[in-house]
Amino acid sequence: MNRIHFATVALVTALGVTSCSTAEQPSGSPEPTSERQATTTTTSPAPPSIAGFADLVERLSPSVATVRRDGGVGSAVVLRDDVVVTNAHVVGNAGEVTLEFADGTSSRGEVLATDTVTDLAVVRSERKNLPVPEYRAELPRAGEIAIAIGSPLGFENSVTVGVVSGLHRDIPGAAAQSASLVDLIQTDASISPGNSGGALLDSNGRVIGINEAYIPPEVGAVSIGFAIPSATVLDVAEQLLAKGVATHPYLGLSLSPVTPSVRRSLGVRSEEGALVLALDRAAPAAEAGVRPGDVIVEFAGQPIKSVEDLLAALRRTAPGSQQPLVLERGGQRQEVTITVGSRTG
Repeated sequence: MNRIHFATVALVTALGVTSCSTAEQPSGSPEPTSERQATTTTTSPAPPSIAGFADLVERLSPSVATVRRDGGVGSAVVLRDDVVVTNAHVVGNAGEVTLEFADGTSSRGEVLATDTVTDLAVVRSERKNLPVPEYRAELPRAGEIAIAIGSPLGFENSVTVGVVSGLHRDIPGAAAQSASLVDLIQTDASISPGNSGGALLDSNGRVIGINEAYIPPEVGAVSIGFAIPSATVLDVAEQLLAKGVATHPYLGLSLSPVTPSVRRSLGVRSEEGALVLALDRAAPAAEAGVRPGDVIVEFAGQPIKSVEDLLAALRRTAPGSQQPLVLERGGQRQEVTITVGSRTG
């Protein structure tokens, strides 16, 4: 069984996919208060020399904070001059956290809102005028330099350097625990417990992602870490700040991998796909005629080989759009049209 660890220092279980905590949505709908906020770019200026990386790290470190709460420590990145963004599993159920900055000072942080679908959270700092880094709008390319800054094992503002190893990565077997572990950036810049919520930067110091998880060495992995792309971070964070919740596309399905035993017991011909275990009443999938026992093999024009594939394809659709869905039922394939719904995380 594959194992994946969220990169937060905390007690974890040894059950396949492990997490330090579950996040709860704080009450209220906070409004943004700062005029200085994250900006995005789509241009790619020339990278600095090797010697220039030290200057880059020195310049960006004040934009990365350590997050401490009872039972865990993680990282965060400045989003506005009084707001940081981090992972929802970093703040857990806490309403308040302590933010520690590169200059040795600390500040109370109020957890404004969390989103369990993308595992993101926004926290308002009592300290103001925080340095806002530049966020890169477009995805990086595989092979680009990647710099991770965070607090692995509590070592504040630690820096590791690698490359972007891949894009649109889904972590096999992880969707049952967290839908956030799909459509990620993969990097070999070392990510360890405590890096969760920290910055993944390109060679020009722009934020390309928020560090999320890693596959531990005990299962044979060597430097396999994952980050949430900046485009996703900015979209969700802005929704959380404006409304207190984020809206996501929704089908209303409970899913399971297609295993050999499932194929034998249900007479499924397809060796790949996402098995439908149950449907939410009156949800988009139910209204489209999907039934328990169906195996989804294609959605929105994308082949579906796993549960993670379906979640990733769904994330790229818009609520209200009509999408084709191909399923296998009774050994036969059929296509239905489904109107994508919406839900808050």
